[in-house]
Amino acid sequence: MNGFLYAIIGLLAGVPTGVVIGRFLLRKLFKDQEAAAQNKVKKILKDAENDAEIVRKNKLLEAKEKFLQMKAEHEQEINGKNNAIAQRENSIKQKEQSLNQRLENLNRKESDLDNTKRNLEKQTELAVKKQEEVEHLKQQHVQQLETIAGLSADEAKNQLVDTLREEARTQAMMQIKDIVDEAKLTATKEAKKIVIQTIQRTATESAIENTVSIFNIENDEIKGRIIGREGRNIRALEAATGIEIIVDDTPEAIILSGFDPVRREIARLAMHRLVTDGRIHPARIEEVVAKTKKQIEEEIVEIGERTVIDLGIHGLHPELIRMVGRMRYRSSYGQNLLQHSREVANFCATMAAELGLNVKLAKRAGLLHDIGKVPDDNPELPHAILGMQLAEKYKEHPEVCNAIGAHHDEIEMTSMLSPIIQACDAISGARPGARREVVESYIKRLKELEDLALSYPGVEKTFAIQAGRELRVVVESEKITDAQSEVLAADISNRIQTEMTYPGQIKVTVIRETRSVAFAK
Repeated sequence: MNGFLYAIIGLLAGVPTGVVIGRFLLRKLFKDQEAAAQNKVKKILKDAENDAEIVRKNKLLEAKEKFLQMKAEHEQEINGKNNAIAQRENSIKQKEQSLNQRLENLNRKESDLDNTKRNLEKQTELAVKKQEEVEHLKQQHVQQLETIAGLSADEAKNQLVDTLREEARTQAMMQIKDIVDEAKLTATKEAKKIVIQTIQRTATESAIENTVSIFNIENDEIKGRIIGREGRNIRALEAATGIEIIVDDTPEAIILSGFDPVRREIARLAMHRLVTDGRIHPARIEEVVAKTKKQIEEEIVEIGERTVIDLGIHGLHPELIRMVGRMRYRSSYGQNLLQHSREVANFCATMAAELGLNVKLAKRAGLLHDIGKVPDDNPELPHAILGMQLAEKYKEHPEVCNAIGAHHDEIEMTSMLSPIIQACDAISGARPGARREVVESYIKRLKELEDLALSYPGVEKTFAIQAGRELRVVVESEKITDAQSEVLAADISNRIQTEMTYPGQIKVTVIRETRSVAFAK
């Protein structure tokens, strides 16, 4: 019992001591943690200062490098400008030296001219004095002759004039007769000489138009893309252009066949665009063909402008310039019409110069003499009369209009230019290889075939293809029904049989297509 009490008393005595010791230990622990935290903070601050120093140095290095680079570029630019300035200064110095030299030459020439002028004045004074002396001696001589002959100077002069007049009349009649005889003998020779000189001085190549164009391709794989699935692409091309497209075993080539050079060129350019672009399908084909037609119209105007500039013809009406450009895609008996007209213009200019006529009017009339072959509407008139009417419409010179209308003797010639145009037209067309009658008659037959189908109401477009063995007729779906299409095909074939002459048979195909278009907005 006593021991238990002692234990309790000892425990109670040790609690305060434990509390004091615990508080001391906790305080020491807190101080150690605070010191560790302070050390950690100092280390973090020191690391941050080191990182900031490294970043600052890196930025300084980058700034220095960029400054050096900009300095080098600036110095290079300044050197280039200095070189350019030096070159300009050298050029200016050379020009200044040249001008100084010219100025010295001019001063020297001016001095020479002054000396020459003074010499001429002295010579003129001497000549005047000598002339006065001659007149004085002449008067003395006349007076002596009057005294000897017993006649005055006027009477003697009249008698001499009468005698000389009779002799001159007789000699003149004889010379006139000789000149007329010689002119009759040499007129033909001189005319041939002028024509031969004209032909020799205008040497041009003969240009023969055909009905086939070749479209070259890089490889034969493109042929399949042009044909399309089940031939839909090639059918769309033929329907849009009116040109027969022949894809055969010819390596790296596609043949475009058609009698109209404009259509062939549109087809060739459209195929080139499609192959280059890579997108070949019916909708794209129609879009490209429409754009190509617009491009061809612009090229026609450009060709006309370039032609009149090359020939030195000014003040031509824009519509006539466009018709001149259309000549590039027309032919006359196989001869390119624009090349033929340029030849005739040059021939006429040469011949007019030889004969002393107006060269500019002759060249103008020569270029426009076949303008009646290329109008848009093709009325039923001779091309010479139609060309004359067009020239009158666009205020051309009357001599030019008469020369155009009379070059095939449709009207009377009223100016000297008209026979020249007629002769030069014959010279250009008569050259060996210049024209082919067969091609012209063939193209004329195909044109008549298309015009026959176009005469029916509701027909929008016609295309003669396969060398005239097939006629495709595109009709307006709003005006022609399916049943009427069959009747139209039969009517056209019957008219072809009765009105035209052709070898073999002609297939008439009437195409009627309905399109419904809507836009989603």
